[in-house]
Amino acid sequence: MDIEQKLYYQDAYIHTFPAHIVKQEQDEQGLWYVVLDQTAFYPTGGGQPYDQGSIADRKVFNVEEKEGEIRHYLETPLQEIEGIKEGRVDWERRFDHMQQHCGQHILSAAFDQLFKYKTVGFHLGAETLTIDLETETLTEHEVKRAEELANKIILENRQIEVKWVTEEELSQYALRKETKVKEDIRLVIIPNFDYNGCGGTHPKTTGEVSAIKILNWERQKKKIRLQFVCGHRVIKQLEKKQKVLLELTKLLNAPEKEMEAAVIRLIENGKALEKVLELARENLLQYEAKNLLAKSEDSHQIVGEVFQNRTIQELQKLARLITAENDQVLVFFVSTNEGRLQLVCARGAAREENMKALVGEILPKINGKGGGNESFAQGGGDAHLPAEETLELILAHLK
Repeated sequence: MDIEQKLYYQDAYIHTFPAHIVKQEQDEQGLWYVVLDQTAFYPTGGGQPYDQGSIADRKVFNVEEKEGEIRHYLETPLQEIEGIKEGRVDWERRFDHMQQHCGQHILSAAFDQLFKYKTVGFHLGAETLTIDLETETLTEHEVKRAEELANKIILENRQIEVKWVTEEELSQYALRKETKVKEDIRLVIIPNFDYNGCGGTHPKTTGEVSAIKILNWERQKKKIRLQFVCGHRVIKQLEKKQKVLLELTKLLNAPEKEMEAAVIRLIENGKALEKVLELARENLLQYEAKNLLAKSEDSHQIVGEVFQNRTIQELQKLARLITAENDQVLVFFVSTNEGRLQLVCARGAAREENMKALVGEILPKINGKGGGNESFAQGGGDAHLPAEETLELILAHLK
């Protein structure tokens, strides 16, 4: 499609437009699309997502440029394709993309001018944007300076110019990065600040971007990925975070200024309680081990028990406490956990039975897997045998 037919390049503010249907077809996936003789719908490209809207009251859910034509994908095909049809662009979505895309230009130019950090990646998501900066480190001070400069450019409400130039004319402009295309080159210019080749849609002035707020950054391989928002998304982020903050002030019973201290206290108290709880668990396990060991005196130095919903780690610790206390004892535990059987078999140092071999005999009968050594082994499998029957099976194999 010729540039003259791409109305979004003539005027990014067009909401509605008339057009004729050139053709209506299905793609390889069976999705219906129409091609128009002119369009204000922006197709996916240059990091900017596609426009949505409607054509003759049919919802447009995707727009792509393929094989030299712009395809407008419709939820249902048009029954009548003759005559003039009205295209209507979802303006809220379009203007949001204009704010975000222009804001990205401004922020990238700020990092470039201040620190020579080039932008080598850009993604415009549904809620936030990211740019990848060609640096391995980024300080909070640098982030603050770049954000301040970007918002200063916005506040100055500078005019944004768009020019179509030839490859030969590019030398007249101090481009922030080299252009990929070699003909029909479109420059988006913020005078005395940023000169950049771009095929996306942008507002007429920097003031329409409203604001830029950097949210976070992290290292990605040898680059820094920076997350931010522009325009109305700044307000949305503030609303979301303010709602969370207000809820936290109620839950923590602390004013906003004391929130950090309240959270730190809560975390420290939680850690202290965890230590107390862990000590209590250890004492209970030791008490339980002594009780189970007392039973073994009446059963030829064998501790065999069935449990419900005990973790394998807990059973292992309990078995080790028992065998450490009495080197003549054998320990066999079976636990049922959410439709699974778990086994722990252990022997005291003075015994010679092979626990690994014993577990290896039992696991095939419950379709299980496990491992260990001659003195301590464990495994798990399907609970199609009752835990009591499995324990009896272990004792029978032992004999």
